[in-house]
Amino acid sequence: MFANLTGWHLLIVLAVVLLLFGAAKLPALARALGQSARILRSEARDLHDEPSRQPNQSDT
Repeated sequence: MFANLTGWHLLIVLAVVLLLFGAAKLPALARALGQSARILRSEARDLHDEPSRQPNQSDT
């Protein structure tokens, strides 16, 4: 589906984002996106590292 995307497509998408959010809000938007990615990666790592528990009778 995304195999036909070129540099022009990316440029158009960036221009639309710039028009929608404005140049002043782009750094805050990028910062929030980076924080969200960091949190998601951290939670996924914690979920992967957590030993799998079998439900015990005492847990219910």
